[in-house]
Amino acid sequence: MTKQDEQVCVVKGWQAGPVIDESTLSDDLTRHFYYTLGRDVVGESQLYLYHALALTIRDRLVARCRETNQQIKQQKRRKTAYLSLEFLMGRALGNAVLNLDLESQVTKALQAYCTELESVEQAEHDAGLGNGGLGRLAACFLDSCASLALPVVGYGIRYEYGMFNQSIEEGNQVEQPDNWLREGHPWELSAPEQAKRVKFSGYVQSYTDKFGREHRQWNSSQDVLAVPYDVPIPGYKNNIVNTLRLWKSEATDEFNLTEFNAGSYSEAVAQKNLAEQITMVLYPNDSSENGKELRLRQQYFLSSASIQDVLTQWIEQYGNDFTEFAQHHVFQLNDTHPSIAVAELMRILVDDHELDWDQAWNITTKTMAYTNHTLLPEALEKWSVSLFAKLLPRILEIIYEINARFLAEVAMHWPGDVQKQRDLSLIEEGGEPQIRMAFLAIVGSYSVNGVAALHTQLLTAGLFKDFYALWPDKFNNKTNGVTPRRWLAYCNPSLSQIISEKIGKDWIGDFAQIGQLRRYYDDPQFHIKWQQAKQQNKQRLVDLVKQRCGVEFDINMLFDVQVKRIHEYKRQLLNILHVIHLYDRIRRGDTQGMVPRCVLLGGKAAPGYMMAKKIIKLINNVAEVINKDPQVSAFLRVAFLPNYNVTAMETICPATDLSEQVSTAGKEASGTGNMKFMMNGALTIGTLDGANIEIRDAVGAENFFLFGAQAEHIDDIKAHYNPSEIIANNPDLNSVMHLLESGHFNLFEPGLFDDVINGIKSNNDPWLTAHDFASYIAAQRDVDKAYADQTYWTQMSILNTAASGSFSSDRTISQYCEDIWHLTPLDTTHQTVKTNTDTKS
Repeated sequence: MTKQDEQVCVVKGWQAGPVIDESTLSDDLTRHFYYTLGRDVVGESQLYLYHALALTIRDRLVARCRETNQQIKQQKRRKTAYLSLEFLMGRALGNAVLNLDLESQVTKALQAYCTELESVEQAEHDAGLGNGGLGRLAACFLDSCASLALPVVGYGIRYEYGMFNQSIEEGNQVEQPDNWLREGHPWELSAPEQAKRVKFSGYVQSYTDKFGREHRQWNSSQDVLAVPYDVPIPGYKNNIVNTLRLWKSEATDEFNLTEFNAGSYSEAVAQKNLAEQITMVLYPNDSSENGKELRLRQQYFLSSASIQDVLTQWIEQYGNDFTEFAQHHVFQLNDTHPSIAVAELMRILVDDHELDWDQAWNITTKTMAYTNHTLLPEALEKWSVSLFAKLLPRILEIIYEINARFLAEVAMHWPGDVQKQRDLSLIEEGGEPQIRMAFLAIVGSYSVNGVAALHTQLLTAGLFKDFYALWPDKFNNKTNGVTPRRWLAYCNPSLSQIISEKIGKDWIGDFAQIGQLRRYYDDPQFHIKWQQAKQQNKQRLVDLVKQRCGVEFDINMLFDVQVKRIHEYKRQLLNILHVIHLYDRIRRGDTQGMVPRCVLLGGKAAPGYMMAKKIIKLINNVAEVINKDPQVSAFLRVAFLPNYNVTAMETICPATDLSEQVSTAGKEASGTGNMKFMMNGALTIGTLDGANIEIRDAVGAENFFLFGAQAEHIDDIKAHYNPSEIIANNPDLNSVMHLLESGHFNLFEPGLFDDVINGIKSNNDPWLTAHDFASYIAAQRDVDKAYADQTYWTQMSILNTAASGSFSSDRTISQYCEDIWHLTPLDTTHQTVKTNTDTKS
């Protein structure tokens, strides 16, 4: 037998694998616990049992993942690469057990260890790969892509440290490292042989080939290795398992060796550290120049490694002919962060594969698609030309070339309009010229989408109106959604059970069926079960709040919740002003019609965002005063939940009665928390902002508590905005401001909240807090009236869940597939987990 034959045999045997099916699960768990991990006693900690179970489940995922990848390759399927700097995955174990339909087998296997799945899950850390809605949306999208059997690969960064762990000390946010990998990550599989080299720094020079053609070459670069770690993403009961490929940065051996041989051991170590810093921590605070540089490194590192990976796979299968590359691939850019991928694909095609510019641009503009997630101009990333010149010299040249050719097109469309060229240029001129990355993404993509109807309308009429005038067919809307597997079926088993008793279990895979619940909205017996499920979920949250905050919530009160990133436009401040208003009313004895409520807030403030941190401090100070006042506790209790994350939301969401979605109209692109709460039967109090508009349309205005200025009126309001006059003429707001200004909530910290107070009273307050206060208070009184009638409230709750079908990420991804990606679903009918006996022939 030749060496080549031996290699073929090894590969064939590896593909076949050992027997893996449900019947061996208990044996596999024991094998991993005793032999893979070398344990014989569970002990007090269930960490090793969790790892053993994760490896047991992973075995099944890997087998299905291999089959999925083989089908994509053999059938030459068109596929999507989803590039995102964030994937907020949460815990993987419970989701995998649900999607593989292994609940009963896992329960039986764990009985031998005198434990249950819920206990074992507690040993898993949330994967620290995101910091908010953007990352959680990406996680939902991956779940839906696999569940819809679509060939989609996620590409992200394997951050060693997540955003941060948040603790509250004396009411202040304190950041601590989130070393989520400290005990290992059993779900991932490394593939070091598929590592890619990513270039930084150096210089560019020209050379002429033997045919007399001039080329540009990036020389003396400081290369970094991108090592892939693959995480399997299972679809729901369809045997499809896609992949999330995460890149880890490492130093190249030869670079360090050169430094070392030159006698510069410390420099060699420093360069190794610099390389590994790229994926050390999620999103550094970019207020400093070092922070900006590191963030740009992360964005290019992700984009370059991912595009190289896709091109490598293409070359392995099709060779160096890129004629049909665009017919087989889509790169979906999740927000502006990976927009540098446009220039990087051009670099690789032009420099490495020697395509002429027009050929490469034709491929690029037929494969790139861009999703915008923000209406805040300051969030549309810009990078200084000088930083690019230092860090990415060849990419800078390509961006200038793209810009020159684009501006020629602008000049043809608007002859003689020099100002239009300045407005649309990828380079913003000034003392420090800046590269407008969102503009690069638009120019280089064939599709640009917003994430809610209002968001897309405001983009095309505002931020990107000139691009829309130039290319109206590029722009489209794809309203966000969330996966009903995690955000109802998994996180709310008590409610899921009674839903399935009424309409069957198919709704988990086909969430449009949830609409059948409308038939039971006025069924008294169903009401009882619905309310019982809510009370069970409230008790779980009561336990969590007691453990984390030391505050006693009461399940008989209305649970009023706002959990999300702390930001002025999301207006946690408006929420706490209402809390102060309730406190003031209670203290004055004005409790007629008031429904007792527990108010829960949670979320992280960016480390350098001082106003957001001050708002956290205010919330905690107000909570401390209220919770210590016996006169108030019968009507009002307040808590700020530290370290809000996916796992916490899985307890919070099912227990919530009232979902606070109170952003200033025109500021929230979409929101996804609003959808999770709605799925679980919470009612929304909110502005006409983001997806709130579509939620209200779906459930009916009578089942939504609306308040606040509308987006189209904001500019007129700002033109003559006088919050001091509003405060003077509104007794409720006047009383609230008096309590704040008198220092009632900071008796021993004088002047602490002056910035917050001045912000509310400023004529230039962009969030219009004072303006919307009266409308918000009126809507909250409507909440009290509705909750006082539990039959009416339960009807509205059921109708909210029944109307949530269109907010499934399955619907969103189906629209991406139909309108942007044009993928063909994989065949799920023949998918099986192969055994040795299946493949011996």
